[in-house]
Amino acid sequence: MLTKAEKTKQFILETAAPLYNEKGISGVSIDDVLAATKLTKGCLYGHFENKEDLSEQVIDLSLKKLSERVRLAVSKGKSAKAKLFAFMDFYRDPIDTYIAGGCPIFNTAVEADDNYPVLKQKVAKVFRVGQEDLTALIQEGIRNKEFSDQLDPAAFAFKMVAAIEGGIVMCRVMDTVKPMHTLIKSLKSELNQYEI
Repeated sequence: MLTKAEKTKQFILETAAPLYNEKGISGVSIDDVLAATKLTKGCLYGHFENKEDLSEQVIDLSLKKLSERVRLAVSKGKSAKAKLFAFMDFYRDPIDTYIAGGCPIFNTAVEADDNYPVLKQKVAKVFRVGQEDLTALIQEGIRNKEFSDQLDPAAFAFKMVAAIEGGIVMCRVMDTVKPMHTLIKSLKSELNQYEI
């Protein structure tokens, strides 16, 4: 059971997450967070040392929530192939995303690359773990004789994530989901070519 203080802190983080995802780390002000939460500055600073501390914790929450949601979707697959398809399908709608504003992994990566080294490392870790998980899933599919050993697990995992993340950005800019559906269909078709 959370204490009142823990509930308030969680409320601040949950409320700030879409603001950060839509406006970016440098685009969000403390006043934006105060307006959204309807809390006082004193209350906010009772839970966070400064904006940098708030930003890091909001990004941590966003990355954790997205990672958990992806893992849940993938876990519903009954085979390695079904799990990989579930991963792709999770990103079918890049306009109406789990956290408003697009993919927090990509959004944070772009902004953190040159400006926020601590956050850059957090995003890099999420990418590394995700790549390792997907690579392991493809390796499992090869061991289970779902896929030919001609399939390069690490290369396909990287290609899949790079294509989907790029697709999210392009679809959001063009305000259409159709290219993402085509991309996912193409990735699935490529994976199907390695079926035994």
